[in-house]
Amino acid sequence: MTGINSSTRPVVVITHKIHAQVKEFLSAECRVTTNDSLESWTPEQLLERSREADALMVFMPDRVDDRFLAQCPNLKIVAAALKGYDNFDVEACTRRDVWFTIVPDLLTLPTAELALGLMLGITRNILPGDRLIRSGNFQGWRPVLYGGGLRGRAVGIVGMGKVGQALAQLLAGFEATIFYSDLTGLSSEAEARLKVSRLELEALLTASDIVVVLLPLQTDTVHLIDAAALQRLKPTACLVNVGRGFVVDEEAVADALASCRLAGYAADVFEMEDWARPNHPQTISPRLLAESGKTLFTPHLGSAVGSVRLEIELAAARNILQALHGQHPEDAINRPVRLTGTRA
Repeated sequence: MTGINSSTRPVVVITHKIHAQVKEFLSAECRVTTNDSLESWTPEQLLERSREADALMVFMPDRVDDRFLAQCPNLKIVAAALKGYDNFDVEACTRRDVWFTIVPDLLTLPTAELALGLMLGITRNILPGDRLIRSGNFQGWRPVLYGGGLRGRAVGIVGMGKVGQALAQLLAGFEATIFYSDLTGLSSEAEARLKVSRLELEALLTASDIVVVLLPLQTDTVHLIDAAALQRLKPTACLVNVGRGFVVDEEAVADALASCRLAGYAADVFEMEDWARPNHPQTISPRLLAESGKTLFTPHLGSAVGSVRLEIELAAARNILQALHGQHPEDAINRPVRLTGTRA
């Protein structure tokens, strides 16, 4: 690896709090600026700190678009410490000869585990049970809060990428019947190994007791689960979203819960987080929050495992150093022409 000139050490800006060893790893060759608070920088603060940056490490709350890039002429790489990148304009990065990298695999199992946890939590009334204990009214067992569980249930997975396949493997011990819907089907061998059957989305919604949404946010997935889709679900069904907020129409979910056309909704992602959407709400729907007995929410904990977050940050840091050394970053999803010398 070609060394970085120590007299002109590149500037790396890290937009959120990271592990100390990741900062030390980068500081050996770079001048590193980090956000050490738990709060996100405002867009103005991020831009001000990034104008002279050679590299950025960005996270879920950040947004990088062409206007931002135009004001950061030294940038060589935007390294995202995440897998889903709908808040970032990759095409603009390519046009401006900036690498864009993600972390493709490290989030898979933790996200699948959280999806399973939400499924158990919403179907077994774990949160209402906790509230009952803390209320001071618990006097011992009573025939209340009966749920459905997972054993023998029909589970529909909407989006059978790596996370969907990992979830299917986790569900094997529950003897669930697993359906999936995906534009790209699995091979017959993979379906047999995972014990899953492919259905069109409409059929999956009708057949499932629990539907898990694991889709990225794209033009064709915005509000894929809308009022019409919810009408196809059984009134006893539960919906779980660990993909992206805007894939599910939250107001339609609130309507379905209020009218008892949906038994429960659990989510780790919300429409308010999809900052690239021009019409994204500023808060989670108050009507959803009011349905405390039928909902279970977590604050985007999909990859929130300490050891995993460290590996994610280190992967992003390695991508940064590779780009600054003039190499092709391992996890790049674009190919800037000027930096590679060849066309994609």
